[in-house]
Amino acid sequence: MLFSILIANYNNGHFFTDCYNSIIQQNYNNWEVIIVDDGSNDNSVEVIKKTIANDSRFKLFENDKNRGCGYSKNKCCEYASGKILGFLDPDDAIKPNALEIMVNAHRTYKKAALITSNYELVDLNLNVISKGVNASKVPKGKSYLTHGKGALTHFATFKSHAYNNTLGIDALMKRAVDQDLYYKLEEQGDHIFLDDYLYLYRIHENSISENKNIFKARYWHYYAKKAAYKRRKSNNYEIDNFSNAFFKDYESNYFLNRFEHSKNNKHFKVKLYFLCKAIYADPLHNPIRKIKSLLLLMIGRI
Repeated sequence: MLFSILIANYNNGHFFTDCYNSIIQQNYNNWEVIIVDDGSNDNSVEVIKKTIANDSRFKLFENDKNRGCGYSKNKCCEYASGKILGFLDPDDAIKPNALEIMVNAHRTYKKAALITSNYELVDLNLNVISKGVNASKVPKGKSYLTHGKGALTHFATFKSHAYNNTLGIDALMKRAVDQDLYYKLEEQGDHIFLDDYLYLYRIHENSISENKNIFKARYWHYYAKKAAYKRRKSNNYEIDNFSNAFFKDYESNYFLNRFEHSKNNKHFKVKLYFLCKAIYADPLHNPIRKIKSLLLLMIGRI
């Protein structure tokens, strides 16, 4: 069973050797690697080409310009030929038994669209800092979309036929691409969590989840949830606790938090926009807080 390892790279070529070594050291040998470089402006492409040399199992594609995470990951899936797919960031690595465990799990859990594992946080030299604390199983009858505890994390692998039944990765998304994908795959089959530490997540200053772009990430998480809400509502997809009330509260909270973070913004219209969106989403959610904020905003105290 062919396993497609998917790598979307942007300016992380200097880490690629460790990623490469973790792949070629796998116990399971029936794999291919799809690499899409998203217009890197460092020497990533040169490093990757030199590293993979003439190994036909590695296939490198280059975007014509920097197009973003969603576009690159969408292309990874498009170019893949495997029955099972899984993303590996170029600055991270996987344990030698990662593919073997995942392939066996997919064979065992035939109805599983998505299988995830646990992970370890590592430093620049791949020394373990700590065990991951966010990975978890979503309880039976619950949905990842509304569960709110823990997360689906790397190493995340999925069946190609399940992915092909979705709308695919949204090429316009800049952040939260994986979350959007997990919501879509949840609609195609079971999620299985393996409490095995298969993925090494490297912490460094350029890690998307660790840098100063965290608020941009929150917007894209909101975008992904809203898209899932609309999709499931139109398809009459019933899941635990997924109701109009749930999403209205979530949307109201999101815009209220945007308003709170915009208080130092000099533009009155920006602050008013976020507050009005929070009120419109659900007028009865935190009404006193909203009324007080609106009054203070109007008299220039915020």
